Amino acid sequence: MYCSTSFRYFFQNLYNGRHCMPIARNVQLARILRHGEYEWQDPKSEEDVVNITYIDKDGKRIAVRGKVGDNALYLAHRYGIEMEGACEASLACTTCHVYVLNDYGNQLPPSEEKEDDLLDMAPFLKENSRLGCQIVLTKQLEGMELQLPKATRNFYVDGHKPKPH
Repeated sequence: MYCSTSFRYFFQNLYNGRHCMPIARNVQLARILRHGEYEWQDPKSEEDVVNITYIDKDGKRIAVRGKVGDNALYLAHRYGIEMEGACEASLACTTCHVYVLNDYGNQLPPSEEKEDDLLDMAPFLKENSRLGCQIVLTKQLEGMELQLPKATRNFYVDGHKPKPH
């Protein structure tokens, strides 16, 4: 006799003198990427590469090689760019506030109401302000420049240099 129930039921029946064989189930486990882990992987092909430039608070230009699907916040972490991201891309803070330069802002999907509400609280807000955690790279964003504002409202004391988790 075969049982399609749990091992608990199997052992219960075994104890009661009934013999029951559990049905083997095929279980596949897929590797699950943690939040932001995708951005730490290299592009699988040159067709996936998206080159963008970050401009830090001091005006230093940092060219990075991202890929389609990368999140701008976690990509910045990969390359050691000082973009905090205190809420870890949960859309609950403004510490990944950036300015999208040139016409690339028009190529991004429109910001949602929650992002707009958060941006209203960001210091040094401009027309081209966006949250880096909401920018996902596509091939159309090749050459995009993201400038970090002079300051963000964060959870750390002045002068603290945040490190990604």
